[in-house]
Amino acid sequence: MRLKLLVALSLSASALCAVPAFADPDALAKIVEGKCVPDQQANNKPGPCVYVDLAGHAAVLKDLVGKTQYLLIPTEKVEGIESPELEKPDAVNYFEAAWEARRFMEQSAGKPVPRDVVGLAINSVKGRTQNQFHIHVDCMRPDVLAALKSADASIGAAWAPLPSPLAGHPYQAMRIEGADLSKVNPFALLATGIPAAGADMGDQTLVAVAATFGDGKDGFYLLTDHVDIAHADLASGEELQDHDCAVLN
Repeated sequence: MRLKLLVALSLSASALCAVPAFADPDALAKIVEGKCVPDQQANNKPGPCVYVDLAGHAAVLKDLVGKTQYLLIPTEKVEGIESPELEKPDAVNYFEAAWEARRFMEQSAGKPVPRDVVGLAINSVKGRTQNQFHIHVDCMRPDVLAALKSADASIGAAWAPLPSPLAGHPYQAMRIEGADLSKVNPFALLATGIPAAGADMGDQTLVAVAATFGDGKDGFYLLTDHVDIAHADLASGEELQDHDCAVLN
């Protein structure tokens, strides 16, 4: 069991979250439900989170890894990408909440962060270290941004394989138009657009990358990959992010 955990941590880009995640898989839930929410309720302060929206059922916590990485975390228990409630029409729009949380990246960076460098990533069950749903909000890797720009013309409104791997793994992509994610449910788009993914969401990763498409319209690339243990692929979309945020330099 210990060997399996060490292997997973070495392959996953999410070995550390806001606390040593490998020590306690319930650490994020304890921080949000045990500290951030009660502090917000009692004192109108979100500490140690940077933001708590009780009505919106979401909190934002600075990750220890990287200067600009933040985590969007539900204020109630949600297991992860495999949770069926995320696909429902009336589901809380955590992706939009994560997109809005990018403003904290600018505070940490001390400079504007262009929308086209921001990505929102959710890891698969096997590619994560926490038992509480969370979205990684941070800069994307420069090579990933370049690959998506190069493939722009081939990315349409339906899921299709990208012409080349990202971070060495075969991703599928689709595009959605709009300045934000307030009118879409990426979980539902994945579950209905790729039947095999919908049947086993726990083995999927899901990433939204802000973009200005070749036709000048604002939108997002949605990316997904599935677990392939034989090829050391834990479907950890966080691997596409750059927690050093080199694109700002």
